[in-house]
Amino acid sequence: MSSPVYTDKWSTVRRALAAAGERFAELLLSVPPQAMATADWTVADTAAHVVSISGSYASMLRTSGGGLPIPALEDVLKETTVDTVAHFNEVALANFDERDPRTLAERVRGDIAEMLRVSEDLDPGHPIDWLGGSRVPAAGVLAHLINELQIHGRDIARATDARWRVSPADAALFFEIFLLGVTSYGYGRLLDWDRPERKGRIAVEFRSSHTAPAAMVLTDGLVTVEKPAENVDVKLFFDPVTLNLMLFGRVSSLRAALSGRVVVWGRRPWLLPAFMKKVRLPS
Repeated sequence: MSSPVYTDKWSTVRRALAAAGERFAELLLSVPPQAMATADWTVADTAAHVVSISGSYASMLRTSGGGLPIPALEDVLKETTVDTVAHFNEVALANFDERDPRTLAERVRGDIAEMLRVSEDLDPGHPIDWLGGSRVPAAGVLAHLINELQIHGRDIARATDARWRVSPADAALFFEIFLLGVTSYGYGRLLDWDRPERKGRIAVEFRSSHTAPAAMVLTDGLVTVEKPAENVDVKLFFDPVTLNLMLFGRVSSLRAALSGRVVVWGRRPWLLPAFMKKVRLPS
């Protein structure tokens, strides 16, 4: 059976994905495609990156299976870790040459419509094979794409100072549905690295106005999800929009803390950096 959170949020995450996809598609048509969205990617490159993900997710959600729309990704999918996602993205962009913004906007809309169609009768907790041998609940696949649209929509908007606002409730879906989901279902090789694992236990409790309290625990290099307990080492209150931007390197942890949108306290708050070194995301 699905966790109640996936069932309860299923209609919410579906509506949020449809809305985020439409906003992203509209934004693409209002920004010069050759403007630099990041240090390395133009607006068109950024949109192509998002489409490589949306197309892959439509394929992953089909219960009948089938290969990814970019066949070259099949060879790197299972071996990808957080630290090699850049290579995965390079392979995707090298094997997908569409850069016309109108075409990309229609691809985003079409892929999301397909994702919603094929998942309509799917158990939101149904496990989907994902990067690095990890597994994600079906609802988490949708939540991950919402975050991609939000993060990269911001990148594109900032290229020309266009307005781009993200709802904290929608941003919260990434943490509650995807991040906790992939950790609970099994993150495979995603967090593998070539350094010794820290011995001992670090428990971090996460709270926000838009999520249920949850704890992530790092024990001898293994990350698990637990219910918050009195013996947590770190307590972290977060604004979901700011936390996502921080996790993906768009906002520094210092800036997030100074803004008051990420607040840390607890009996051993100095352990948070060691925890975040292991529980990391691509930036």
